[in-house]
Amino acid sequence: MEPLTLVEARVLGTLMEKARTVPDTYPMTLNALVAGCNQKSARDPVTNLREAEVQEALDGLKRRSLAFATSGSRVTRWEHNFQRAMVVPEQSAVLLGLLMLRGPQTAGELRIHSERWYRFADISSVEGFLDEMRDRSEAKGGPLVVQLPRAAGAREARWAHLLCGPVDVAAAAASAEARAGGDGALAARLASLEEEVAQLREIVTDLATQLGMSPPGQTKTNDRA
Repeated sequence: MEPLTLVEARVLGTLMEKARTVPDTYPMTLNALVAGCNQKSARDPVTNLREAEVQEALDGLKRRSLAFATSGSRVTRWEHNFQRAMVVPEQSAVLLGLLMLRGPQTAGELRIHSERWYRFADISSVEGFLDEMRDRSEAKGGPLVVQLPRAAGAREARWAHLLCGPVDVAAAAASAEARAGGDGALAARLASLEEEVAQLREIVTDLATQLGMSPPGQTKTNDRA
């Protein structure tokens, strides 16, 4: 498969996340998808994508059969087709979605972050699916993830996805070391609160779109019927 751009990976990961965490507002309108891509929680890096950039990414995903538009409502809505297009089990799709949204993570972090997506029995289960994707044969399309060298002082090695092509291992290691000194508990709590606010904002945006109103913070909408 042609490697994804960083914007395509963010859009695809957001569609995969919202399908599981807020099914009442899925499939997603363009406005809601832009808000989901740019939310400050559960995203690394945080982005400020414009509607035109997200639409271009959707067109690229549609060309690869990774996303498609649905009809039957006043505005166009989008769904992902990741699991069928990539021919991977549900658990692998969940892990890849999280890696696209949050960047490199350890197996332990992936298990924690996946709670609202899928309940893995234990870390060994997560590691099993990661190993399977790392060892994926060339006949099936090649590896989907790579295990990064363990950062100085870290107890676990982190994993990264390969959907955007080869990973810059040196840059990933430098990023891990820069984060090592942070207050993990406080950061996790803040991220949880920000995620709840982001979900409420998405619901309000979706309702505003359905009512033909401009979403909060926007003066007009570019959604097309």
